[in-house]
Amino acid sequence: MSIRHALLALLSEGPKYGLQLREEFEARTGEVWPLNVGQVYTTLQRLERDSLVESDDDAEPGPQKGFRITAGGAEELAAWLRTPPDLSSPPRDELVIKVLIAVRLPGADVHEIIQVHRRHLVELMQQWTRLKEDEGDLDLGLALVVDAELYRLDSLVRWLDTADGRLKRAPAPARTAAPQIRRRTGVRR
Repeated sequence: MSIRHALLALLSEGPKYGLQLREEFEARTGEVWPLNVGQVYTTLQRLERDSLVESDDDAEPGPQKGFRITAGGAEELAAWLRTPPDLSSPPRDELVIKVLIAVRLPGADVHEIIQVHRRHLVELMQQWTRLKEDEGDLDLGLALVVDAELYRLDSLVRWLDTADGRLKRAPAPARTAAPQIRRRTGVRR
């Protein structure tokens, strides 16, 4: 998540103070991602250094110092919003790493490990679903976060199911073969 760009987006609505930016960020993201006020001021200092925001010249650093976006900041924000994230190589997902390690770990029951994680993910999905049902009039930001989390967890469960099936069908020597990696794109052959 880019705190830098989130702050630029909030400042594009008009001048704001650091504490106000933190509160609005948390409110807009469904209060799922708490933001440290120190992180806000550090980010604002960097944005000011890069001429993407301006501050009140006469104000002391702290809660009463106002910030506003510059033309350069507005351009940076617009470019960030239009630029797709770099998904060309897989993220370092702890769950994927655990399964890959377990496949080659002597004595590890990879199918049992997959089922433990699958059960945990399903429990998390049930918790998020209950939150969605209990809060019928969810704040729009929180509703979008809940939906995103449910889709993310569902995709992990589907991946675990696929991995489990693939491992059950794979001959034993295939489990110990070294993977072929295409270095340039990060995609396996």
